[in-house]
Amino acid sequence: MSWLEGIILGIIQGLTEFLPVSSSGHLTIVGTLFGLDGKDNMAFAFLVHIATILSTIVVLRREITGLLKGLFTFRWNDDTKMISKLLLSMIPVGIVGLFFKDLVAKFFGNGLTPVSIMLIVTSVILLITRFPIAVRKSDISFRDAFFIGLAQACAVLPGLSRSASTIVTGLLLGNQREKVAKFSFLMVILPVLGEALLDMVKIVKGGDVAAFSSLPAGMMIGGFLAAFISGVLACKWMIELVKKGKLLYFIIYCFLLGLFVFFYSFSR
Repeated sequence: MSWLEGIILGIIQGLTEFLPVSSSGHLTIVGTLFGLDGKDNMAFAFLVHIATILSTIVVLRREITGLLKGLFTFRWNDDTKMISKLLLSMIPVGIVGLFFKDLVAKFFGNGLTPVSIMLIVTSVILLITRFPIAVRKSDISFRDAFFIGLAQACAVLPGLSRSASTIVTGLLLGNQREKVAKFSFLMVILPVLGEALLDMVKIVKGGDVAAFSSLPAGMMIGGFLAAFISGVLACKWMIELVKKGKLLYFIIYCFLLGLFVFFYSFSR
């Protein structure tokens, strides 16, 4: 993997982790086009996942700091309630990630066809945001948090956007756009960290720690910085887009990309 490929993949990871277009789907597509696979990819995935986590923390630092301050008052308050809701929302994806992720990967495979189908499904999910959705709640409830978590668990399917699934679910439950967007990005911190740690465990168990040393330093640094910077920009941008309800271009993009990848997968 060259430094240029590292930067390109880093940018794709940073952007697509937050934009409703599926990071896993795009990395599969680009990885196939670049002919990338193997141990180096797993080591690189660990680096860009850490960069993504840091970008989320930077953008939502005020919210995270407020939650931590409330937590350490050791009282049941709005902040501890929100932390409890976030933890509740992470249970479904935690169960899927620990016990069923390999099964899902084996069933759907890593090919382009399932990715293309799920990209089209993502465009349909996003299309829901084009219709008027009444805001009925001032805050996300525990019930809502759990259902948003279920939507996040479904996004382990390759090509299905996590942010699209969680945000649209939150909106359909009658929550405010900005609150749903921020909740969606806060709830991904621990799962992404968990996924990165699982990648590290697989690397260690497989005796492939040397994969890090085999990666060019320029590629690692470039990929990490590209993922972090693009992640910060995408996170801020997505929050504003959700607030304004301007997701039409992503609907068109996911649909057209899905169609292209679908036909491309059969032409290879």
